[in-house]
Amino acid sequence: MSRSLCLVVLALLLVASPSAQAPLDREAARWVETTLKGLSLDELAGQLVFGRLDATFLATDSDAYDELVRLVHEAHLGGVTAFGGTEPAPRVLLNDTYGPVILGQPLAIASTLNRLQAVARVPLLTSADFEWGAGMRIHGATKFPRAMAFGAAGDAGLAEEAGRLTAIEGRAMGVHVNFAPVADVNNNPRNPVINIRAFGEDPARVGTLVGAWVRGLQGGGMDATLKHFPGHGDTDVDSHLGLPVIPHPRARIEQVELPPFRAGIAAEAHGVMVAHIELPEIDKAVGPATFSRPVVTDLLRGELGFGGLIYSDSMRMDAITAMVEPGEAAVRAVAAGIDVVLDSPDPVAATRAIRAALDAGRLTRAQVEASARRILTAKARLGLHRTRTVNIEAVPLHVGGRTHEAVARAVAEKALTLVKDERTAVPLAVPRGGSVLYLSVLDYPSNWRTASPSRTMIPALRERWPDLESVELSDRTTPGELALVRAMASRYDAVVAGVFVRAASASGRLDLAPQVARLLEDVARITARRGTPMAAVFFGNPYASMSVPSLPAVLLAYDFSDHAELAAVRALAGETAIGGTLPVALPGLFPVGHGLTRPGLGQP
Repeated sequence: MSRSLCLVVLALLLVASPSAQAPLDREAARWVETTLKGLSLDELAGQLVFGRLDATFLATDSDAYDELVRLVHEAHLGGVTAFGGTEPAPRVLLNDTYGPVILGQPLAIASTLNRLQAVARVPLLTSADFEWGAGMRIHGATKFPRAMAFGAAGDAGLAEEAGRLTAIEGRAMGVHVNFAPVADVNNNPRNPVINIRAFGEDPARVGTLVGAWVRGLQGGGMDATLKHFPGHGDTDVDSHLGLPVIPHPRARIEQVELPPFRAGIAAEAHGVMVAHIELPEIDKAVGPATFSRPVVTDLLRGELGFGGLIYSDSMRMDAITAMVEPGEAAVRAVAAGIDVVLDSPDPVAATRAIRAALDAGRLTRAQVEASARRILTAKARLGLHRTRTVNIEAVPLHVGGRTHEAVARAVAEKALTLVKDERTAVPLAVPRGGSVLYLSVLDYPSNWRTASPSRTMIPALRERWPDLESVELSDRTTPGELALVRAMASRYDAVVAGVFVRAASASGRLDLAPQVARLLEDVARITARRGTPMAAVFFGNPYASMSVPSLPAVLLAYDFSDHAELAAVRALAGETAIGGTLPVALPGLFPVGHGLTRPGLGQP
């Protein structure tokens, strides 16, 4: 047998794995081995490091573009991760409501990625967080509801279709890997970072939807990545701000946290992302799973038999940066068995540290080559050895559009869950000429730039009840203003509250302000005395409804979006049926699977 043929056979054997990763064809396998053999040690180390870029417009003649090219050349990056974008915002006291986060643009990201692919010696593996569709990061792309809405809808077919459409949109813009689906089981109501990003708290139901998203994404040509292994759902610490500890014994982790990951691996997911969490019952050493060989190599690679790419979570998070410098963090992650070091604060330092660790014997060449081979295999499986750029003219044909939006709208409507209706007020029995007070209730008014609360709710309510008065409340509302709203409540034929509470990464917040919650309870009592219909719709964190127990009617939407708001109004007006069920328990109130049903009357 010739040496070249031996290399091809070896590559085929390495690609095949216990997790059923499909083998490459002969041409692709040969490309992997030839490319791997041609890498210098610096380039070999660089394949394991991915940098970041924004998806906003970037001129070739700019410092920002020059910096990206420098990183591709000096760090020999194996790939990049695309985010949306940011704009400068003033840091001020008293009125710090400016949000710096903006969305990227479809043609802009495609153009930037094409240019970087053209200057890279080895094709770049490109990635993004499109957890709830490409619209999470890209303006004009489709925004599907958050994962928990899919859990409430309970429709695996819709989940698979959403994954497929996300893949079509992502690949059209030049993105190959989606850091989704979230396989965490959110069974902690105080979880500040997962929450509605999870499909729910029942491991079997979560696993079913995880598998559906994997099949959809990869059926559409985009690699799926299960996260955050081995499970970030049962913690009340945000890993963007600190190091969460999961103290449970291995038997409990096997029963609760691992089943969705097993389901995703059985669905042949090509990637897994490891969480920055500490698991003392699996690894006695202090530190995150990212640096843990018992978690990454022994459990994930060994016991679960995963043969695809293992990614770190962002290495910019405080759980990592507060512990070690970027170079040392990269080395520890790779030593644990991580293949791809994501979003390092200093990609050049990360690459150089991996190279230095090779020279010093802290990392073996065999291990680094095995990771590089898996990365190159992913590139070949995606066809990057043949074509690494996309047709920008075709982007508008595949990104966004009415067909994709129809799926997002269907999920939003099917997810709505009526958990409580003490006065049988839903749908609202208010004639078109009746007066309605709408309270837009926010946790806090800052950082809503890409999802302005009630922007669809208010006009949709007014279309059905023209005599509508709208008031926004938040933790910044003064006592005098709260008193005014309390006095107004008795003057209307119905009161509707849209409640927007986030579990936002790195915010450290998770609740309504106490004075705002008290106002809602006061309004509930006022409307009860008068026999006035009152209904509240909770957008986002469903657990927030537990803080206002006297509300007479509660709908949960599990999302912040135009589709969720319109679906809520249509349900309140009786135009659509309500049939969602709780994917999580509301402790002390309602169990998983609870939900009242209402038939839709069918009016447009």
